[in-house]
Amino acid sequence: MSGPLVIHGATIVTADDAGTLHPDGALAVEHGRIVALGPAADVLGHYASAERIDARGRVILPGFANTHTHLARVLARGIYEDLSPPHTPPFTGGLAPLPLPSLSADEERLMAVLGALEAIRSGTTLVLEEGAQLERYAQALADTGLRLVLCERAWDRGRASIGQPGPFERDAALAEAGLARIREFHARWHGRGDGRVSAGVAAWAPDLCSPELLGRVRKLQDELDALATLHLSQIWGEVAAIREQRGVTPVEYVARCGLLSPRLIAAHCRCMTAEEEATLGASGAAVAINPAIAARRGLAARIDELERAGCLVTLGTDNMAEDMMEVVRTAMFMERVRRADGRQPTPEQALTWATRNGYRALGIPDGGWLAPGNRADFIVVDFRRPHLTPALRPVSCFVHQGQAGDVESVMVDGRWLMRDRRVLTLDEPAIVAEAERVARAAWTRLFAERPDLKAPPGLDLSPR
Repeated sequence: MSGPLVIHGATIVTADDAGTLHPDGALAVEHGRIVALGPAADVLGHYASAERIDARGRVILPGFANTHTHLARVLARGIYEDLSPPHTPPFTGGLAPLPLPSLSADEERLMAVLGALEAIRSGTTLVLEEGAQLERYAQALADTGLRLVLCERAWDRGRASIGQPGPFERDAALAEAGLARIREFHARWHGRGDGRVSAGVAAWAPDLCSPELLGRVRKLQDELDALATLHLSQIWGEVAAIREQRGVTPVEYVARCGLLSPRLIAAHCRCMTAEEEATLGASGAAVAINPAIAARRGLAARIDELERAGCLVTLGTDNMAEDMMEVVRTAMFMERVRRADGRQPTPEQALTWATRNGYRALGIPDGGWLAPGNRADFIVVDFRRPHLTPALRPVSCFVHQGQAGDVESVMVDGRWLMRDRRVLTLDEPAIVAEAERVARAAWTRLFAERPDLKAPPGLDLSPR
């Protein structure tokens, strides 16, 4: 973009503290920032010679911040959603009775990019990606144009997964390898893309990390001045495993190891006592609630209690899907059902969790809401749709009835990632076709290598 751009005629949802709306609004963008915002006549008058886009019939909102995901796990779409672990003893098999197929570096990169493509299409502008060996696809993610926080993972319980019963057998070499990956990845990636890409640190989960490792992760976090994240109280099997291993709850364990802080994003937090919620809130930590996958597993975080305790509530997709539109609505619906309250939380609260709170938790206070001087990370939503008409309360309409397909354009750092429903940074047809082929081949390999595994009903692995 060589000069200022003015988008005018839209309703602008600022998501600021006052909930300001501009029904016939305009915003001007230059050098990756919003430089003006307000009534269209005022902004157009000030930027008379700027490039203009007429956005009548659209609503401009802050882009979504997805604070917890594993992009490449779209590989398990349609499979893991219906294979949740038990919520009562005996706890067996960890998170799922089927392992994920192994992927080559190229295959994993492709699946991660497929996840990023879905994220862009559904209005996401900021993603926290957590996992191991992120170097395999970090460049591909950076090339999408998304704002990224990439958190390389460490753990030291060998041959186990989250919620798997049994003794803790510490693998010192595994710990050293993970810490080395975190340090090397941070050195290579933090600050790339003119600051659009940052790197954090991750401890996988309490029942997969020894006290020694958690303490070293915290020291490394302080040394690198980085954000930290971990899975916490995700399933009841994890709670039982920590009780067996350490004699305390997951939050007590993590607190004793020194990992709780305002720069921690704790993912899930749905199998907690009130005391744990209070401890987590007192630390000032953010929580990444993943309501869509939680609902699929028959679980729900106590969002109101976590928020009242002092936690900063944010939202994520976790596995199998990257549609933050679904996540926002599910968060509001599930919390209303849980509270037996048809009015609280409000659509505005749910939108704040998914936008401004997420940006704040990830260290970007000038993003996730729209104001002069803030980052030009926003989405343009087409409200000229039957299910969004009449648009009498735009935020309510968007949260209750909006769909990913309503997102028309996505901007990050003043650059269009999607314009008029065409993703500009990725070859969508090629990615979708190749991902379909790779996923079918990967699952076919797994069942050929492991004839003892039971395929879920309805599985179709025929070539396409």
